[in-house]
Amino acid sequence: MTMRKLGLAAALLASTALGLAAPAHAEGTVKVGVLQSLSGTMAISEVPLEDAELLAIDQLNAKGGVLGKKIVPVVEDGASDPAIFAQKATKLLQQDKVVTVFGGWTSASRKAMLPVFQRLHGLLWYPVQFEGNECSPNIMYSGAQPNQQALPALEWAEKQGYKKIFLVGSDYVYPRTANLILKKHIKHDGLTLSGEEYVPLGGTDFSSIIAEIQRTKPDIIINTLNGDSNVSFFKQMAAAGMTPDKMPVMSFSIAEPEAKAMGPSLLAGSYTSWNYFQSLPGKMNADFVAAYKAKYGKDSVVDDPMVHGYEDVMIWAKAAEKAGSFDPKKVRNAAIALGFVDSPLGEVKFDPNQSMVQKAYIGELQPDGQFKIIWSSPKPIKPQPYDPLTFPGKTCGAHSNF
Repeated sequence: MTMRKLGLAAALLASTALGLAAPAHAEGTVKVGVLQSLSGTMAISEVPLEDAELLAIDQLNAKGGVLGKKIVPVVEDGASDPAIFAQKATKLLQQDKVVTVFGGWTSASRKAMLPVFQRLHGLLWYPVQFEGNECSPNIMYSGAQPNQQALPALEWAEKQGYKKIFLVGSDYVYPRTANLILKKHIKHDGLTLSGEEYVPLGGTDFSSIIAEIQRTKPDIIINTLNGDSNVSFFKQMAAAGMTPDKMPVMSFSIAEPEAKAMGPSLLAGSYTSWNYFQSLPGKMNADFVAAYKAKYGKDSVVDDPMVHGYEDVMIWAKAAEKAGSFDPKKVRNAAIALGFVDSPLGEVKFDPNQSMVQKAYIGELQPDGQFKIIWSSPKPIKPQPYDPLTFPGKTCGAHSNF
């Protein structure tokens, strides 16, 4: 067993024992949930995210914890299955009595957990880009809204002269809705939609999609595949002679860990749009990267969802200290009242709609597996949960209920 797995096993054992033996605040401790896919198709992306959340908890504990209490993470595996995410969220809130939960990746997992957090009055910190169209009082959305990732990517592509767009994605809510928004803007901007294709989450057969790409000859592919489907897609594209230098690809769910796992040579020259890259300058980012490598190995890499997961934990701690309480509603309100805070991403804050104000970046993958930042927004972008072109008249405001 690897040291990584030994550490996780120990954390699982310890958290389970504490969950059975002690209430959330017993003997100077406070329990929080860490709920990611540690197995299944999404593990390639979510295991590093869980690592980053545990790093933040370790750092807080090294400084005395929060409100004088050491943080005990109760780690659970969502197993890349929305139904299991809902089951584990229920366990964390009802049985383990955690004060908050960090986790989720796919929108399907988030939507499965949402009624659990509403029914049990819990607070979920969700760290991944998504399709918008949601603003629950029980979720803090730190990942990008469409106007902070997908639409800046489309605008950039248009400015590069890419007029014919092909959309490929996993068949669930995030890719479907993100592409609905993109199609509205493609039409509005006078661009051409060359094609739109989906595979089941975890799907590996792209033969018919590649044939359609070859037939329609787009200028660029916008890729909303998730998990290890990306491995099959890029391998089959390369086998068909469509490497990124010949057929540009803009991805929304490939970052440094996926590039490392898949092999940078397969992806070099492809593009991705995020709110963070490991290559960002700044002392806070350098310190975060160094701390992660010190804990998980010098060859480790970090990415956007990992930093959002890490920062979610840190902002939760700041908010709890500000509120003088672990009560989810008080913590939520305090998190919004914090305003801008320094982070590895730069200055960020939660808006009253519980989504994060943050900058957008576009990177080009280099042969060493790092991204060269080729575009950035001039300032942090306010989140728009509902795209006004696609969903006119729908907005999210501050929440008073819980």
